[in-house]
Amino acid sequence: MDELLRYKRLRLLVKKLNAERKKQAKKIDILCKDLIAAQWDFIRSLDSISFAANFYRSIIAITDLSTLLLTAGRLIKERFRDANITFFLRRDNGFQLHMVDNNEPIGGEHHLEDCFTQELMDNINKANKLCTLDDMLLMGLQANPALLRRIWATTIPLGQPGQPVGFILIYRSAEHPSKSDSQSTISQLKDITAVTQGLSRAIQYCQMSAQGIGR
Repeated sequence: MDELLRYKRLRLLVKKLNAERKKQAKKIDILCKDLIAAQWDFIRSLDSISFAANFYRSIIAITDLSTLLLTAGRLIKERFRDANITFFLRRDNGFQLHMVDNNEPIGGEHHLEDCFTQELMDNINKANKLCTLDDMLLMGLQANPALLRRIWATTIPLGQPGQPVGFILIYRSAEHPSKSDSQSTISQLKDITAVTQGLSRAIQYCQMSAQGIGR
């Protein structure tokens, strides 16, 4: 009888130890995942800082607008691979477009810029915020539905709140996007928006220099 009781107690003790071991293993697993996530966030932060530093270092002292936009556009393309980049800069009589490296048509057929009317450009500029393709449709974008189904697009504002000087259009093929692609795109957009304020000032400086203002 004593042997049976000791056996039951031993089994209960082993069961408790196993449960405690599993609990500790689960805590360690969560801790390791948190540490790995924190490490990736730190690496990502360093990468963003490196991008911003390289961006500003590359555009500093440029006084020619075309050179500035070409340089900035190519740096943005390093973040958005296979994307088309176009700058829309506000003018008294409308907008001036600057395509980076002669954008390739999506599917070899269409440029999204060709669908931008004066009204649409004004609406995007006045919104002064990130605009998705859905936002652009609500603002008056009219394009072949077959084209719109095949692309991902966004606009990024240039200028200070209440003082927009234009915007950047970024678009690319969007066939079969994955969740990881979406998360990567969010990070890429954060990197670009982090440097647009400085880029906007550089654009305004180049415009003033071209007009002889401040000389």
